[in-house]
Amino acid sequence: TSAFERRALISKQFPLTAILGCSDSRVPTEIVFDQGLGDMFVVRVAGNCLDNTTTASLQYAVYHLKVKVLMVLGHEGCAAIKAAQLPDRDIAKEPECLGNLLSSLKRGLCEANLKAVRDAKAHDREAVTTNVKRQVEKLTEDEGMMQKVKKGELIIVGAFYEISSGIVDFFH
Repeated sequence: TSAFERRALISKQFPLTAILGCSDSRVPTEIVFDQGLGDMFVVRVAGNCLDNTTTASLQYAVYHLKVKVLMVLGHEGCAAIKAAQLPDRDIAKEPECLGNLLSSLKRGLCEANLKAVRDAKAHDREAVTTNVKRQVEKLTEDEGMMQKVKKGELIIVGAFYEISSGIVDFFH
């Protein structure tokens, strides 16, 4: 990006996509999607989970920046999702805020379904995609966003990034 292009972005941004992604250093969202400055509105947090702050950030993107796509992006090998599957007694040993995050993530995972998946890689993918789908469900509780979806002004989508291959799979 040239100095001229950066200066043009100082007063205004026009991203078409907002992404709730993980803060994992192996998943730099703009690089994953080969995008530059100003192309995406990215919110990154461990386990790509919604709370008041992340929800407010995405609402800003939808209502004020008028993004057309709202994506929740999970990824292979997510340590937050793995930690959320630990026994409650282990989660309770974590610092308060981290423990609260992991407990919140854990509530969204269907442990019975996950226990049925024996293959480690398949289990990892199932846990991450279950979390992504739960976060997408939470986003659909926003009536204003759903009005935009019904009008064709917004698409809400979940996605899974496979670090090992570089492939992103999308799902509703």
